[in-house]
Amino acid sequence: MRLLSLPITILLFLSVAGKVIAISDPLAVPNNKIGLHILFPGEIHEAARIINREGEAAWGYVTIPIQASDRDRIKWQEFLNKCKEEEIIPLIRIATVPEGSHWAEPNNLDLIDFANFLNDLKWPVQNRYIIIFNEVNRADEYGGLVRPENYADILSNAIDIFKDRSEDFFILPAGLDNAASDRRSSVNWKDYLWRMYRHQPDIFNKIDGWTSHAYPNPDFSVRPDLSGSNKIDSFKYDLQLIKNFTTKELPVFITEAGWSSKYLSEHQIALYFQYAFSKVWSDPRIVAVTPFLLNAQDGPFEQFSFLNKDREKKEFAHTFSILAQIGSPNLPIELHPQIANTENISTPSTAILGSETNSFDTLQKLYNNLRSLFGLIP
Repeated sequence: MRLLSLPITILLFLSVAGKVIAISDPLAVPNNKIGLHILFPGEIHEAARIINREGEAAWGYVTIPIQASDRDRIKWQEFLNKCKEEEIIPLIRIATVPEGSHWAEPNNLDLIDFANFLNDLKWPVQNRYIIIFNEVNRADEYGGLVRPENYADILSNAIDIFKDRSEDFFILPAGLDNAASDRRSSVNWKDYLWRMYRHQPDIFNKIDGWTSHAYPNPDFSVRPDLSGSNKIDSFKYDLQLIKNFTTKELPVFITEAGWSSKYLSEHQIALYFQYAFSKVWSDPRIVAVTPFLLNAQDGPFEQFSFLNKDREKKEFAHTFSILAQIGSPNLPIELHPQIANTENISTPSTAILGSETNSFDTLQKLYNNLRSLFGLIP
């Protein structure tokens, strides 16, 4: 009986202790909305030079994908440590793995693995921003099929799974391709969101913010003063539609945007960024704008790259950097909770918990394992 009382005690204790900290409003503090989309953790220093204006600003954002096959603890902890050192806020977009011409369809085991892995890492700021996959209204991004109902289930489960581990996880849905039309390989963004809502009516109440891909279409090259659901103010159209689904005021994260150098000069793009931030992305609901992409070198994404082939900043990268400010996000609170009145509770052995028997992290791991054991995790 005493052995059984230990798991129950830990479950009760951590179910309360885990709720002490929760996400904070990123717009309630000074915020540097300037950011960049990067592809690799090693790019963080180059990105920070632009995002934080060579150290004159602070706490801009990076969006970065992590694949299911790339859960390397040392690599990603070093990345988060570097984010802290460079004063950068990470937006981590989880991804599956490529399967032929498309990305594999996610499942709940992917979510549990990601949640366990990312919860074990030390983060640079209190909010742990997680984006649940990418452009899921396109078949090539979601298992070769477009399944809004399935994604609504996956997103709902992701919110439960991540927040079960820590209330500091700030969960964002996938940014949609608002230029995608109704074809076999994609679904129009409006229809996609309506289908999600009909299948999971509470899903838009559960998310913590909104993710937008605010590209200037067609051809990633139209003027920034033009308005439309496939233009740089697409987030406004998204939020207007979402009013049908929730009364929540969702902060906006523009995690992809940018003009193509195939059709525009660097100077034109610089002017367009200047206009966008002064007239469109100045919207008070926007938390971050992380254009795609810091560095592409060769390939189809080269047209969006902020760096040239010599890894030097393009003209519009300089203009973009000038807009950076000093942010002041809420930082993590190191908790060392103690269980009171332990007189009647048997001391756990190192065989169960390891050598650090007073570690909250160790207790948290045991807590999650026990929940899984008792079938409390989906």
